[in-house]
Amino acid sequence: MTQIFEQSIEIAASATAVERCVTDLHLMHRWLNPALRCEPVGEWSTEIGSRSRFIIQVPLVKPTLECITIGRAPGLIVWGFEGFFQGSDRWECQPLSQGTRLLNRFEFDIPNPIVSWGFHTFAAPWTQADMKTQLQRLKQVAEEVSREQGAGSRE
Repeated sequence: MTQIFEQSIEIAASATAVERCVTDLHLMHRWLNPALRCEPVGEWSTEIGSRSRFIIQVPLVKPTLECITIGRAPGLIVWGFEGFFQGSDRWECQPLSQGTRLLNRFEFDIPNPIVSWGFHTFAAPWTQADMKTQLQRLKQVAEEVSREQGAGSRE
């Protein structure tokens, strides 16, 4: 059964600055949950077909999602993934008159019934709360990047 967790946030930064925070690996590590690490498979890219791994930094186990970029357009990136979850993680920048609305849509199945039970019993509420917290951290990073770009253009 496919599940969808969707969150959005308004950010006082251009869609270009927000997109950069989602696609620049260094910036991404500033807002990702510290227990989650993204590693490129080969050279880092967000172009369609590029691969990466998201690793949960849990002692001993380190569950890993193998990801591939399956959708890409200006202001949009969609990662498809396989592992203990199967599905997609969509990040879409929607320009507003005073910034950007960032939409994050996590759509997934958990094929293993034991993993599914464990996720629903223990991790689902934490995952949704973590998505919200990540968006707050991403907002801070994007607004900081935007201010730095603005300061650089005035010098």
